[in-house]
Amino acid sequence: MAEFRKQNRFYSESVDVIDYKDVKFLQRYQSSVGKIEGRKRTGASMKHQRMLAKALKRARHMALLPFVVK
Repeated sequence: MAEFRKQNRFYSESVDVIDYKDVKFLQRYQSSVGKIEGRKRTGASMKHQRMLAKALKRARHMALLPFVVK
């Protein structure tokens, strides 16, 4: 049984800090209704998933991203 793991995009691009002002980058990690995608779907490590969630929440709070998409 072959197991395919997603590659951690953050390691391959050597991302140290996820910027909350980079809206195009953050929108890739939101679902169509505005929820934060999980680790299984994004392929991020636990460290990068926490940074991603924090950046998304900060961008929402600063009104760069919507909380809910209608």
